[in-house]
Amino acid sequence: MGKKVLLGMSGGVDSSVAAYLLKEQGYDVIGATMQVWPHDECYEELEGTCCSLSSVEDARIVAYKLGIPFYVLNFKEVFQTNVIDYFIDEYLNGRTPNPCIACNKYIKFDAFLKKAKEIGADYVATGHYALIEEYNGRYLLKRSADDKKDQTYVLHSMTQYQLSHTLMPCGKYPKERIREIAKEIGLEVHNKKDSEEICFIPDNDHGGYIKRKVPDKVMEGNFVDKHGKILGKHKGIVYYTIGQRKGLGIALGTPMFVTDINPWKNEVVLGSQDDIFKTELIAKDINFIPFDTLTEELDVKAKIRYSAPPSDAKIIPLPDGRVKVVFNEKQRALTKGQSVVFYDDQYLVGGGIIDEIL
Repeated sequence: MGKKVLLGMSGGVDSSVAAYLLKEQGYDVIGATMQVWPHDECYEELEGTCCSLSSVEDARIVAYKLGIPFYVLNFKEVFQTNVIDYFIDEYLNGRTPNPCIACNKYIKFDAFLKKAKEIGADYVATGHYALIEEYNGRYLLKRSADDKKDQTYVLHSMTQYQLSHTLMPCGKYPKERIREIAKEIGLEVHNKKDSEEICFIPDNDHGGYIKRKVPDKVMEGNFVDKHGKILGKHKGIVYYTIGQRKGLGIALGTPMFVTDINPWKNEVVLGSQDDIFKTELIAKDINFIPFDTLTEELDVKAKIRYSAPPSDAKIIPLPDGRVKVVFNEKQRALTKGQSVVFYDDQYLVGGGIIDEIL
C-alpha cells in the first residue's frame, strides 16, 4: 500500500476526481465529508451546498464506486466558532469577511489535518485548483493550470507544515478535463454544478442570515454623507458592503455608493463612485509562503478579492507585523475584512486581512 491520504469529499466533481487521481498515483485514499452544518439549521435549507445530505450521499456513492472507505466527520463546533461566529462578528463590526478563507485556515488544513494525523494518514487532500511545489526545502503555492478556476487566493494562510502534508491533484488540470475524467470513469457527478454561494447561506442573503441569528444586534440606523449629514434610514449595517450601489433602498437623484461603514455610530456612509477608489491599505494577520518575514519593500501583483485581477503594487513591512500595500493604480472598493493576496508571477507570495483603508 502507498502512503495514506485523508481526502475531503464534498460530493462535487473536483474532490471526486481527486480521489480517482490519488488512487491512480498509488496512494491509499480514505474519503471523508466534513459535517459542518450548524446544529440549528434544517438540512433542507442547505440542500445543494457542500453541507447538504444529498452532497454527503453523492460523496458516499463516489467512494463506493472507487472502492475507497468513506466516513462523515463531525466538525460542527469548530466550524461554528471559527467560521460562522467569526462571519457574524465581522459584519457586526462593519467588515466584510471571506468565510472560505477562514474555513481553509481553521477547518480543512488545521482540524482536518489533525484528524488525518490521528488516524495515521500522511496527508490530507482536497479538490482545490492550486499547485504545491517543493523548492530548496521550502514548499511553494503556484497558480493552477486553469487560470479561471485558480484558488490560491483562498489558500494564502497555509503554513509550511500544512503545505508539506497536503495534496491537490486537480491543480495541474483544466476544469473541463476534470469533468471529462469524471465522465470517463462513470461518475454521475461529472456534470454537477459548482457551488458558488456561502455554504451555510444558500440564498446568499447574508444580512438576513445575521438578522435571524442575532436579531437584537441588527438595528436600523442612518445613511450619512462623508460630512455626517443624514440622508435616510438603513435597515442594519450587516446588509451592506463597500462599493455597493444596488439594494440600498434610498433614492437621492444621483447614483450613490457605500463608501464606509461605521459600526460605533451604526452609520452607513454614502458617496460618489470616485469616493470608492483608493490606492493604499494596511493588512494584518500576514502569512508569507516563500519566506517567513518580509524585511524590505517588495514589488508584487496584488488581488483585493477573489474575482479581482492582480494589480501592480508595493508591499512595505510595518513595525507591528502588518504590511502597507500601495497600488500603482486606484482600486475599486477596498474592503476591510477581505483578504489582499500577493503574487510573484505564478507563485503566491502570501496575504493577509485588510485592516485599514488609507
